[in-house]
Amino acid sequence: MRRARPGATSRGSAERALTSVAAGESYKPGGREEGAVTEEGPRLWHVTLSVSGADAPLAEVRRGLEQLAHDHPFLLTSRYAVDHAEIRYWEEARDLHDAAAVALRLWGEHRQSSQLPPWEIVGLEVIDRDTYHQRIAEGYGPLPATPVGVHPF
Repeated sequence: MRRARPGATSRGSAERALTSVAAGESYKPGGREEGAVTEEGPRLWHVTLSVSGADAPLAEVRRGLEQLAHDHPFLLTSRYAVDHAEIRYWEEARDLHDAAAVALRLWGEHRQSSQLPPWEIVGLEVIDRDTYHQRIAEGYGPLPATPVGVHPF
């Protein structure tokens, strides 16, 4: 059984080949310059950070996430429960490596100042702006962060 992402169309027997790109290199589809990553500076990355751990009082989790949103102004939305939370936001960074590095430090660096629970990061997704909007347009992927803010699951 062949699995495909939602919205993918079959192109007969022709399959798209996966191409590896070493860190720091640019992908050039078909050897063409169009569509290649350029040195234009920082780009926007959509980050989804998932954390979980031992149960914590719901009111304290909410207050901590609200403080984190205040401290990190690009935070779009947070969803939470007594034992896990999901944080979604836009990060400006040169490349995916930088955006992921910042995301992986976010919880630990703000845990004390925002009085967040001592949970661990259990998931991270970082996608570029074009991929985020393509997913939305095709009807899959994370829904736009509405309403913005801190909400229970």
